[in-house]
Amino acid sequence: MPKKEALKKLREVLIRRRDALRRALAGDLSLLQEVRDTGPGDLLDAAVDTAQDEVNSQLVEAESRELTLIDEALERLKDGSYGTCDECGKNIPMARLQALPYATDCIQCRRKSEQGLSPSVSWNRVFEDAPIDSV
Repeated sequence: MPKKEALKKLREVLIRRRDALRRALAGDLSLLQEVRDTGPGDLLDAAVDTAQDEVNSQLVEAESRELTLIDEALERLKDGSYGTCDECGKNIPMARLQALPYATDCIQCRRKSEQGLSPSVSWNRVFEDAPIDSV
């Protein structure tokens, strides 16, 4: 498949996902408001509602982040920088873009950044050195 056609298909995928996320976010936010407007229940209902609100809030946050990434990818498609790694400037392989259409880095640069973010920590050592509070 020629690159131009592949980019067109990726653009369509991004737009469909963006529209789906927008609808989901609009529904999630209106549903949260609807739940709050139903009035108070007993203590157990309040606890369940609080837990559900937290889960919904985290989902909305993740969907919002993905929506932002999609909007940025669509902007890169417009300005011609789509498919180029932000880190090294090389082309991002089409297979990676098909798997993650809003990717901004190639696999090698992603691996390097992930290795830099998660240094190996010996948790046993951390707990061994922690002072024990006396009672």
